[in-house]
Amino acid sequence: MTKRPNPPTLLTMHGLEWDGSRLAVVDRPVPTATDDLAVVRVTLAGICNTDLEIAKGYMGFRGILGHEFVGVVESGPAGWLGRRVVGEINFACQTCDYCRRGLGRHCPTRTVMGILGADGAIAEYVAVPVANLHTVPDSISDDVAVFAEPLAAAFEVLEQVAIEPGIECTVLGDGKLGLLIAQVLHQAGAKVTAVGKHNNKLALLRRHGICAVRFDDWNRAANNLVVEATGSAEGFAMALAATRPRGTLVLKSTVAGNMSLNLAPVVINEISIVGSRCGSFPPAVEGLARGIDVVSLISDRFALNNAVAALRRASEPGVLKVLIDPLARV
Repeated sequence: MTKRPNPPTLLTMHGLEWDGSRLAVVDRPVPTATDDLAVVRVTLAGICNTDLEIAKGYMGFRGILGHEFVGVVESGPAGWLGRRVVGEINFACQTCDYCRRGLGRHCPTRTVMGILGADGAIAEYVAVPVANLHTVPDSISDDVAVFAEPLAAAFEVLEQVAIEPGIECTVLGDGKLGLLIAQVLHQAGAKVTAVGKHNNKLALLRRHGICAVRFDDWNRAANNLVVEATGSAEGFAMALAATRPRGTLVLKSTVAGNMSLNLAPVVINEISIVGSRCGSFPPAVEGLARGIDVVSLISDRFALNNAVAALRRASEPGVLKVLIDPLARV
């Protein structure tokens, strides 16, 4: 791995800011470290669909975007200095009942990196609580490590649902998260059928021995476990119809929040619905080290000073992961 030189210490930095009406790369003060807060020099950041939704008004967020990153600890507690790290995005209080029960991702007073009350990682530097940091093994490149956060969300399904070997599972959606979830379930021993719209994306799964079909060719067979990761408002009804009586439906999309939903089939078929969001990082880092294919999901990369164009690129149909390199120059 090529080692990049450390940049000089700066008082200001560049970051991609959403101010409620427009996106722009702006100058911001570099965060300040404390005993509990590390400042990480970002070496690579990823664009998530959530970032695209925030730039349309989702969550009412204002500030620096981005929550997928890998970087090097620049300042903070001595034991972390110089470490290459990734970081969990929910900044919990660490003292409430939820936190004491290990549910910091649901802390009622949490902030969330680049999403809720905390600046994000599409910047030269990001401040992260030390409790959220995870060291990246040398065997994992930055291009791979930057997928730790979305892969953790995929592994969250295994934390919530018992996967018996050979269980028949349908994953709806061939976006970034759907492709990761299909791989995670496949490696856990499930018999996965992935359903999507794009042959080129589905081909990524077929290379790993996963059955992957287009919606037009799908036989609509119901399975015991269905994961809805379409990112579309219509995905819930489609996933519900694909879940067998007394089966489990895992919801990953949040876009159906204001839809009128017919929940009668949930009662009639006694279906268990599991909401699923962020996940723990250690299983994801281990999965990356084992070789879960994430590099095939990279569609493009941009320098930070061209980050607005990077978000436009990420919003184009068929595009998977777009990366932003704060150390590159146009």
